[in-house]
Amino acid sequence: MGTTSDDREHDVDLDRDVEPITDRVHDNSWSANLEKPHHAESRDLVVEQAETAVEHTAGGNHVNLVTHGDHGHPEAYLYDALDAAFGDDISWEYVEQCGCGGHVTRVHVE
Repeated sequence: MGTTSDDREHDVDLDRDVEPITDRVHDNSWSANLEKPHHAESRDLVVEQAETAVEHTAGGNHVNLVTHGDHGHPEAYLYDALDAAFGDDISWEYVEQCGCGGHVTRVHVE
């Protein structure tokens, strides 16, 4: 089987100097910006920081995950990862595609 562009993007070194998506627990609803240029380079980084954003959202609140449009619709790579990481502790809903091409997914933390 050949290497696809999706396979190559997963090989991006995630140890580079990328600022964390957040450094505190949010006891309110908030948005995580996952559509910066370094997010466009790595789908793995988007998933990793999306999981971090959910982990840093207090129960009873939600986080809007704004993902980079270069990776396509988040159902192709994000939803299964969130379900695997959090199971029944979260629920998510697709909100919309932004005018810039990104996508918004709202994750409710139970």
